[in-house]
This record gives sequence, structure tokens and C-alpha cells, in this order.
Amino acid sequence: MKKLLAILCFVIVSNTIGAQEKNLEALKINTSIKIDGILDESVWSQAAIADSFIENSPNYGSIPKRSTIVRVLYSDQAVYVGAYMYDDPKKIRKQLTSRDGEQRQDIDYFSVFFDTYNDNQNGYQFLVTARNVQSDGRLVANRVSQFGLPTDYSWDAVWESKVTIQKDGWIVEMKIPYSALRFSKKEVQDWGINFQRYTRTDNVSAFWNKVDPNQNGFVNQFGNLTGVKNIVPPLRLSFLPYITAGVRTTPYADGSSKTTFLRNGGMDLKYGVNESFTLDATLIPDFGQVVSDNVVLNLTPYEVQFQENRPFFTEGIELFNKAGLFYSRRVGGTPSNYSSVKSTVQNNPNLELLSNPGITQLYNATKFSGRNKSKLGIGIFNAVAAQMNAEVLDKTTGKVTKVETEPLTNYNIIVLDQALKGRSSITFTNTNVIRSGGSRNANVSGLDINLFDKENRYNFVWNGRYSTITGLDKHDGFANFLKFAKIRGHWQYSISNNIESKRYDPNDLGFLKAPNEFSGVGKIGYYVFTPTKNFFSQNYSLSVVPMYLLTPFKFSSIQYQANAFWFFKNFFDLTIKATVVPDWQMDYFEMRTEGKVMKRQPYWFTGFSGSTDSRKSFFIRYGLGYAEAPHFPNDSYHNYVIGPRYRFNEHFSLDWEFTKEQDNGQYGFAFYDPNGEPVAGRRKNTNFSNVLSGIYNFTPRMNLTMRARHYWSQVLYSNFFTTDANGDYIPHTFVAGQDQNFNAFNLDMFYTWDFKYGSKLIVGWKNALGNDFPINGQLYNRYTQNLSQIFQQPHGNEFNIRLIYYIDYLSLQKKQHS
Repeated sequence: MKKLLAILCFVIVSNTIGAQEKNLEALKINTSIKIDGILDESVWSQAAIADSFIENSPNYGSIPKRSTIVRVLYSDQAVYVGAYMYDDPKKIRKQLTSRDGEQRQDIDYFSVFFDTYNDNQNGYQFLVTARNVQSDGRLVANRVSQFGLPTDYSWDAVWESKVTIQKDGWIVEMKIPYSALRFSKKEVQDWGINFQRYTRTDNVSAFWNKVDPNQNGFVNQFGNLTGVKNIVPPLRLSFLPYITAGVRTTPYADGSSKTTFLRNGGMDLKYGVNESFTLDATLIPDFGQVVSDNVVLNLTPYEVQFQENRPFFTEGIELFNKAGLFYSRRVGGTPSNYSSVKSTVQNNPNLELLSNPGITQLYNATKFSGRNKSKLGIGIFNAVAAQMNAEVLDKTTGKVTKVETEPLTNYNIIVLDQALKGRSSITFTNTNVIRSGGSRNANVSGLDINLFDKENRYNFVWNGRYSTITGLDKHDGFANFLKFAKIRGHWQYSISNNIESKRYDPNDLGFLKAPNEFSGVGKIGYYVFTPTKNFFSQNYSLSVVPMYLLTPFKFSSIQYQANAFWFFKNFFDLTIKATVVPDWQMDYFEMRTEGKVMKRQPYWFTGFSGSTDSRKSFFIRYGLGYAEAPHFPNDSYHNYVIGPRYRFNEHFSLDWEFTKEQDNGQYGFAFYDPNGEPVAGRRKNTNFSNVLSGIYNFTPRMNLTMRARHYWSQVLYSNFFTTDANGDYIPHTFVAGQDQNFNAFNLDMFYTWDFKYGSKLIVGWKNALGNDFPINGQLYNRYTQNLSQIFQQPHGNEFNIRLIYYIDYLSLQKKQHS
């Protein structure tokens, strides 16, 4: 009898997993719903029920121990979601987290996902934790993550939620206004929909419509919300005016300091042109209250790419980023001649720098984006940056001269993204930069074709790019990328080729380290996404990466890579990596001079990284790597990282990450000799990064965050050399004074109170080591000594307060008529 029951259960589960997409009938209402987490309105009982969730992880296909029931309603104003998560109240995890900060925290949560265009590619996520903390994000097509979902949490919307704890579980009630969604203009439409319940006690993630980890993609595995009829959404218009006030103190090397009083005001606007398209605009934006950049000592010939932290450039920007041609830090970044003016003044004792703004002021920025009923996505981005000037005093004449550091500039992006059947798409992107005076203007166009077969087993990608630079320096260039991959099944593989011409240049609004490249990647892997005896999941892969200089066509390097990943039954994970470069490499960029090349020695590298069970109060990330160059046994390299996090209680947690990287035989450009010839050197480079961050959550909508970072880099040269036509080293006379001792320190603290949906008060304090106070590397040559000296040097400070108030036009109109 037991065997028969087991077989019957297996058949039922198998049929459930193998079933087609689930359907949920939408129920339109004309009555008001009070968002109180009780679900006591009679219309809730009339709505169709979504239940019978299926486990996605850690045991794909299992029926969860805890049942979940979800209902969906909609009106002409909003979509309403009510979910009842049955559970023992004592087992519900209830840690307070920040908005969008629930991942790897001790909290249960519920999510609803919408694919409003039913294109199997794009979507929205709205998440509520058991403490009524909200998270939301846009689902990004083709994003891949080892853990978690393909969600861009930088997008924030204004919506309502309420949670109550019941004697047999917990309830979440949500109201998502149409101002937070976009959908096509049809009388009757079906949306893609899915629900997720995450139970932290046993790390179970379960979905209403099955999400098979063996299947590539996420949005394409949604069920259907059917019969959405005759939505007549109200006017979607909201304003976000803000005011900012503060004070900044800047210390100088002569012992003086400058105090600047900060004041600013502006406004963001969001206007729903129709159901499908939205206009976002910001007027006189102020981005002072963002986390400081992770500044490093850059010894490479390539630009450092920084993370975008400004809300306007992170929210709803996925369409503009799809082609990878938009590096938003170009807009309102550091003026292009900022460093040259500073260097000129430092090298001339008769000059004094009175002012030299480090950030370009934006007049405005606008985004227009959406998708029509034919699934054509349209995006237009425009920003206007002000002319920036430095003021330089000539001490001998007393004359003050304005020096232009950045001209008046217009940035523009146009995107047309056609979603095709299944997950396929074709995208056209154009970026354009026009500068006053026309010294340098840029235009880049890209066409992206991304095709999937009917069974979602194979993927073909082609990307074409063409850039045109006009002005004082005129040149054109192109780039081409091809990839074919098997993306489903245990055995997966891919082969790709990338070509960038010598004069391809997308960097006025995009980011490319260096052009003139011909490279390829061949990869094969074995993937197991379902549990075995010892692992929840595991994968193994081998890759080969050949690289060449395109013009003239010359060998650069070839490397072989091996990777293995295991996710253990105790919720630990481990990754092992190995890289072998068996032959001498030819580096055509390191010497910073056209026609100059430098050889790099063969090497091998191996390392591992991983983390422990994040459910525990004490959680740790770790990593260790080691490399050796066989021809130079004293040139070893090693790195390690340790990152413990401790959760003191449901309100307070601290996270510390300490990283060391040491290269005992690093070869690279050092300086130019008096004749302008590049000179390289062998050096020992040691880098330390020490980051301490913490958060105290007072309530679900109020918290205090802190992040302190110290970075130290030491460069010690042992000898110098030039190179011949073959890249071989030619000894050069030792030149003293080239060693470097670089420190960067930042402390950012922010108190945030979301006192009303969409409205917040932010109080910030930022502390940083002054730029004019280098620490003597000869006297202080150890990390602990430099860390101690950091607090002996003058620091700059900035204190500010910012008030943002959300005004919904319809709500304002109702108040005026009441």
C-alpha cells in the first residue's frame, strides 16, 4: 500500500510539474479596498484562488510543507494582491531590513511578478517581507545570477502594502497603482504573472507557476492572468520636489580650510503619457547624498569604471542599458579638463586655484520609455550639462581667469527594442553627444539580434556597432560580436567572437577599456540544478580565451580556465577557479605609446571562494588565490578576502570585508623619460581594502546606515626597463622617487525616514581624507601604520539634510474638491 501511495504521489507531482502554464482569472472591482492586511472585504472571497505552489529550491519539484493562497483584484486605479501564508507564527522569520535589502537576511517574504506585455522577457517584481518592508525592481532580460532572481532593485515605485500576523500564518495585502506599471492599450489583455513565497526557516523558495532551474530564463516561466478588461486608468502625474541644505568644510595643505554652505532645490516629475509610456524628468538634480566611490590607485592603462549610485540614473534605465552603450557616469561626471587645470596650477608657483568644481552640474535630464501593444519598446533619454569653469588667480598680476573645464553638452539616446516570439528580440540603439564649440562630438549606433529557438535550447547573438567622432579629431570605427550557445540541459556550451576596430570609440557616452581587439571564447560546462546526495546544485566548466591585436593582426595571449561550483546541503557554497596562461603574452597597451609592446610572462593561478549559511546570525564570505610565474619564481601573487557579518538582533547588523592583494612581480608602465619615451618597471604592489558597514532599522520605514572604507596601495620599484620591437626588456637606469603610497578613506552615514509613501527625509554626513595630505610611505610602510595615520590627517566633512515630498496629482485634486 505504501508503494502504491508513493507511486501515486510521484505521478501527481510529475503531472503537476509537467503541466502547461497555469491560468488565473482576473476579477475587476468597482469598490474601494482598505489596505490593512486583513482581506475582510467581500470581493476578496469572489476572486479566483492561486495555490498549489511548487518548490524551486532547494528541492525542485517538491510540494512545500506550508500552503499559500493568493487572490488578485483590479480596478481602473490599481491591481490588488492578497496572500495568505500559512505557518506557525513562532517560525516566521521577522528581521527588519532596509528597502530592497531582504536577500540573505533572516526574513520571510512574498513576491508578485508581472509581465504586463506578456513578451516573456520583461517584467516587474513587488516584494513584501513579514515585517512589511517593501522591495521592488524591474526584471531584466537575460540577466544571469548564481543566487537570486534577475531583478534590478535600483528601480523604485510608489505602492502600498500591509502585513498582519495571524494565529496560523501571515497575510500581506498590496495595492499597486498603474503609475507603477506599464501595459499595452487593449480592451482585453492577458498578463504574465507569478507568485513567490520564500520561507527562511528552511530556505524554501516556491512559485505558483513552476520555475524550473534547468530551464533558461525566468519571465518565460510565468503563468497567465487572464481577462484583464477595459482598464481606464486615471491621469498618471506625480511630482517629487526636494530641498537640500548643508555645509561642507575642505582642508588645505597650508593649514587653512574652506567652508561652503550648500543649498539647492529641484524637482522630479513623472507623467504617464498613456498606459504604455511614461515621461520621467529631473530639473536641477542634486546627487550629493550618494555613497562615495571606491577610489583606487590605477596603475593600468585603462579607465576605472565606477558603479552608478544616483537614483535617476539607476531607476528604469534597463532599456537604455540593453545594448551596453550607456555608461551613465559620463553624464554629470568629472569635467574633462579638471585634472589638467589642477596639474597646471600645482606646477606653477605664481598661480593659485580659486575654484575647480569636480562635478559637472546638470540643468535637466529626461527619460521617455515604454512598450506598445506590438511589443515595441521605445526609449528616449536626454540630458543637458552646464558649462563648467575653473577660476585661476595669477599672483603676479592679481588677475583672475576663467578656464573652461567642460563645455555645454547635450547627451541623447534613442532605443527601439522589438520583442519577438519567445525570448527573442532585436534592438537598435543610438547614442549622441554634442558639445558647444564642436571640439568633439560623438555618435554611436548599435544593432542587437538575440534569437532563441522554440524549445529555448539554443541561443544566437549578433551585435554590430559603428562609431563616428567629429570635431578636431575625426575618426570612425566598428565593433562586431557573434555568439552561439546551447543553454539548456546538463551539457551546455558556447562559442563567441568579438572584433573591435582600431578607431572604434563609444566612450563619450559608453565605456570601453581599449579597442583594436580580436578575441574569442569557447566554453563547455556540465550543470546540475537539482539536488543530489551531497549538493543542492553544482556546475563545472572549461573555457579557452584567445586574444589578438586586430590592426596589425598579432597574437596577444591565450588562456585556459576551469571553474567548479557546489551548493551544499548545509547551505554553504564553494567555488574553485584555475587559470593557465602557458605562453608569453604580448601587451600592446601597457606602454601607453603607439607601436610599443611589452612581453608578459606565462603564469598559472588557482583560487577558491565561498560563503556559509546566511540564515545564521554569524555569516562569513571568504576567498583565497595564488599565482606563480614559472620563469620568475620570486614573482608570486596572492590575494585573500574575509567578510564576516553578524546580526545582533532583528534591528542591527554589522558587515566587515577585508581584502589583501599582493603582486611581488608586477611589470608595468612607470613614467616617460625626458625624451618622451615610455619606461616600465618591475614593482611590488600591495593593496588593502577595509570596509565596515552597518545598518540599524528602527522601523520598516526608518533606518540609519553607515559605511566606512579605507584603501591603501603601496608600490615599490626594484628596477626599470624599456622594451624593443619584440617586447623584450632593455635595462634602464634606476630612477628614484617613483614609489607610491596611496590612501583613500571615506565615511558615509545616512539617516532615512520614509514618512509617507514616496516621501522621505534624509540626513547625511560624509567624511573623507583630504586630497592634499599624502602619507609618507617611507616612514609608514605598513598597512596598520597607514590606517593609524589616516586619523592623524585633516579630513573634509559634509553635513546635509534633504527633504523629498511625493505629490500625486489625483490625490491633490481630490483634497481640493473635498
